[in-house]
Amino acid sequence: MLIMLLKMASVTALIVMLSVMIWIWVNHEKLTIFGKVLIGLIYGTCAILSTHLGIDYVNMLLNVRDLGPLIAGIFFDPISGLIAGFLGGIERYIVGEYFGIGEYTRVACGISTCLAGIIGACVRYVINGRKIPVAYCFFVGAVMEVFHMYAIFITHRDDMMMAFKVVDACSLPMISFTAVGMALTAIIIYTYEYGFTDFFKHKKDEDIPIARKFQSRLFFILVVLITINFLGVYFLQTESARQNAIYTLNQSEENIMIHYNSTGKVSDRIKVGTDGFFCIYSEETGMIKQGAHAGETFSSVEMKFLKAQANRDMFTREYFGVESLCKVKRIDKVTLLLVAAPIHEIYWFRDIEIYETAFSAILLFAVVYVLISLIVNLIVVSKLNRINETLVKITNGELDEVVDVKDSYEFKRLSDSINKTVDALKGYIEEAKHRIEEELEFARNIQMSALPTQFTFKGRDEFNLYAMMEAAKEVGGDFYDFFFVSINKLALVVADVSGKGIPGALFMMRAKTAIRSYAATNTSLSDILFKVNNVLCEGNDADMFVTAWVGILDLSTGLIECANFGHEFPIVMRADGDYEIVKDVHTLPLATFENTKAKVYEIKLSIGDRIFLYTDGVPEATNKQNEQYGMDRLISVLNRNKACTTEELLKIVRKDVAQFAEGTEQFDDITLLECEFTKYCKITIKSE
Repeated sequence: MLIMLLKMASVTALIVMLSVMIWIWVNHEKLTIFGKVLIGLIYGTCAILSTHLGIDYVNMLLNVRDLGPLIAGIFFDPISGLIAGFLGGIERYIVGEYFGIGEYTRVACGISTCLAGIIGACVRYVINGRKIPVAYCFFVGAVMEVFHMYAIFITHRDDMMMAFKVVDACSLPMISFTAVGMALTAIIIYTYEYGFTDFFKHKKDEDIPIARKFQSRLFFILVVLITINFLGVYFLQTESARQNAIYTLNQSEENIMIHYNSTGKVSDRIKVGTDGFFCIYSEETGMIKQGAHAGETFSSVEMKFLKAQANRDMFTREYFGVESLCKVKRIDKVTLLLVAAPIHEIYWFRDIEIYETAFSAILLFAVVYVLISLIVNLIVVSKLNRINETLVKITNGELDEVVDVKDSYEFKRLSDSINKTVDALKGYIEEAKHRIEEELEFARNIQMSALPTQFTFKGRDEFNLYAMMEAAKEVGGDFYDFFFVSINKLALVVADVSGKGIPGALFMMRAKTAIRSYAATNTSLSDILFKVNNVLCEGNDADMFVTAWVGILDLSTGLIECANFGHEFPIVMRADGDYEIVKDVHTLPLATFENTKAKVYEIKLSIGDRIFLYTDGVPEATNKQNEQYGMDRLISVLNRNKACTTEELLKIVRKDVAQFAEGTEQFDDITLLECEFTKYCKITIKSE
């Protein structure tokens, strides 16, 4: 037996190794029709070699022929499995029918190998590329060989004794090694694919599909029921066989005694079952006087034992090399009658029944298990998956999706409940959206009211000024401001907060207030912005910042004292020239670091000169081709329309940006401000 086990293990290991190498070769590549056929031919050849290189065991040839087609179908492609199965199965029948190789089981083996390819193809088609569990691979391999053994019984109903001998010798090794080969192939391939740790990683209950849990419990329940049924049949058949044997021995004993008492001899025509025997012994000589095994003798110890058993119940003992159920009867004072029936004869029918019962139960179990699993998947799991897919869409914001799984009362209630919940949620969302829109509109009005909208000052004609701000959302982070610091000094501010929406708007209000408040102290621009920066750094847990351009125009001289905190470059137009970018020096944005000193510089304006300020929402505006508006286009538009008033010019620029965007959603706030210096201020500050 050890040699047989080693040979079977070696053949199985070779097929597993071949499978792993082929899988590595084709891994992650879509098989062409040539590749599918080639793999089918390779495994078909493995099946053929298994037929011709069978392993001799108790005058039977063992093999793992069905392993190749199963692996080809399950792990590679249905076409490969079909080719391997039919190639190996048809060849097996031909060599049995016409060349006498395994002639007795040619039909059963041929059908089994063809069916192995079909089952492998079906499993592959059903799993559709998913990972089939190792336990299922083991189960498929075992069930396939159970069918193989059962087919031998089915095709030899007229010779059950020989069929039993074949099945008794072949079933355990062939079933075991085919199942183990399938499981080993799965383990090695999945370990290579997903890694050793992933293969043995324990899954939480919530990560295990309900179908898998149901199948596990169904498998356990069916195994328990089949085992109980098998044990019950085994004990009933055993007791029935024993009772029949006892009846046969009693009847044989009675017939022998009737004939012996009437003739003094034993008839050769009297038989005990098929292979049973009887003997008459003389206690004086120890010789067999008449009956089977004439001339045989027993030792004195054996004669003593037989005398002790006379007229008692049945006992089991080995006689003439055969273990038998025996009965001894005393004929007279010196003569004993031994009637015996071999154990193998008593229980051979029981053993056949047990094999057939076990095989049919396993096959029935497999069919029931698969059908119930498919039905549960069809009736329950597939419906749950449809509901989950719809719920995923709903949770992703597609609230118009409707759950429409109403194949049963329970699913109809579930679908209706989900749909009602979604409808209620849509109502709440619409209500909340309306409320938020109202609040944002209110916030927008507050923000816009904080921006100056009066662009002329009574009695002041030293400048022309216009500004606009358009938020990307309901409220924005951009702002502009202009105000008199003193009677002849005008402050100009354009700024962009790093955030948008409500947070940006709140920080914008804070920055605007700080700049206006500290500018009113009429100190130097450097000191004003130093204090503004430190105030904005305080409590800035959100790490927001402000890019800003701040300038104070002295209307009596036309000199602007400026500072640029990481903002866009200003654009200046001279009265007799074009708009040009002034590439000034930058300071870090406000609220970045405390105690940051501004890099102050000056710009000198003459009568008729203009300064144009803007935020990055202008040059960075994009169209549908994801192209940016850019500075070149901005300068071009300004120069083409430099004869316009400041108000007209800003509206033209805004319109041009909108046309460039082609309806693309505005992603950043847009702020524009232009100031034209028209005359020197003649107002002087009177000293007290």
